[in-house]
Amino acid sequence: MLRYEVRKGAAHRKSSLDGQCWEETEARRGNPAAKSLHRGETEVYDDGTNTFFWRAHTLTVLFILTCSLVYVTLLEETPQDTAYNTKRGIVASILVFLCFGVTQAKDGPFSRPHPAYWRFWLCVSVVYELFLIFILFQTVHDGRQFMKFIDPKLGVPLPERDYGGNCLIYDPNNKTDPYHNLWDKMDGFVPAHFLGWYIKTLVIRDWWMCMIISVMFEFLEYSLEHQLPNFSECWWDHWIMDVLVCNGFGIYCGMKTLKWLSMKPYKWQGLWNIPTYRGKMKRIAFQFTPYSWVKFEWKPASNLRRWLAVCGIIFVFLLAELNTFYLKFVLWMPPEHYLVLLRLVFFVNVGGVAMREIYDFMDDLKFHKKLGQQAWMVAAITVTEFLIVVKYDPYTITLPLPFYVTQCWILGIVLVLLWTAWRFFIRDITLRYKEIRRQKQEYRPEEETSHVNGGTNSERNFSKQKNL
Repeated sequence: MLRYEVRKGAAHRKSSLDGQCWEETEARRGNPAAKSLHRGETEVYDDGTNTFFWRAHTLTVLFILTCSLVYVTLLEETPQDTAYNTKRGIVASILVFLCFGVTQAKDGPFSRPHPAYWRFWLCVSVVYELFLIFILFQTVHDGRQFMKFIDPKLGVPLPERDYGGNCLIYDPNNKTDPYHNLWDKMDGFVPAHFLGWYIKTLVIRDWWMCMIISVMFEFLEYSLEHQLPNFSECWWDHWIMDVLVCNGFGIYCGMKTLKWLSMKPYKWQGLWNIPTYRGKMKRIAFQFTPYSWVKFEWKPASNLRRWLAVCGIIFVFLLAELNTFYLKFVLWMPPEHYLVLLRLVFFVNVGGVAMREIYDFMDDLKFHKKLGQQAWMVAAITVTEFLIVVKYDPYTITLPLPFYVTQCWILGIVLVLLWTAWRFFIRDITLRYKEIRRQKQEYRPEEETSHVNGGTNSERNFSKQKNL
């Protein structure tokens, strides 16, 4: 559906640097390409109000940043502590880069709650990638000990834990609590699984892809439990607790939210143009919802390019999931450490933008001629994390798979390759051959009819000449 924006008074006004996203700016300028980006995009009505919240604040940020540096230089005494000064200098450098990026970086596809919010996460992804590159170029010992500069509790080998264990749902030997195995699994990871898959569904926006990734990851846990002990779980923990309960319910709630987002009206009005306080509060709450909504239609079986792209997305998604566990293992970070949580929060914020940019790149190559900046950074981060895992613990990562697991994966890969060859090569050749054959069969009766008509006409002409 085409997007039409209703502008009352400021339709000709340009958007500020931290104002609307590119599509909104181009729509204001009357660019027809910006009005027909996606077939599945909802209608948007916007009165064009450009308040202080949306205006550029580049000079204000520069002034505050300069005053802070002047204060540190002239009024604050530098401590005689090399380690402290090093940490402080690194943090200050990162903050200066974030200030520059938030005010000057290019806007992405999202504009709510504010484009500056998404520019901030783009800059954070650059900083994180630089940190990963630095860790990659260290020795294994130095890299692990460097984590102590972030948290002195890190840099220590993780204690071995017992995973899996007794898989009986009902344990008759335990008279006091025969369901203790089930209750032991009801920890903080249950709501974390649900919330994670709820957000992933909002990012991917497709039920089939979410279910494939969910089931595939459980197969990966089965396959790699000989490498990482925490992949060893009971069968009912894999398929009932994870796939059906946590992941399945999260995907279901996510799909319901997607349906609501695709059906709700997107009518944006300036806060001061709303007369009632209730309307103002509702407008503030809706600021944290999307500016418009695009329904993702991946259509992986439509052509070979889209099929390979969807397979690549699933592969990178699963690799990023595995990196979560392997990075904790090789860098000696306990699962409950705040850095692990911060990494998940980071991927939640950058994943949605990256997926939208990938979809735009797949959906219209004529308009989106290059991969988006956030998608590029997420792909680079995922690959760098995997390279750190390979370098820091090559022994674990190269432990051979059990024979039956290898057979299952070979069978699955062969089936996927055979289906790909049949769907995009053999089937197309067969359909093309049938179409050519059908056209030839239709052409022959016409040719015979024309010959008959031609013979009849020649006989008539000959008889006319004879009579003359």
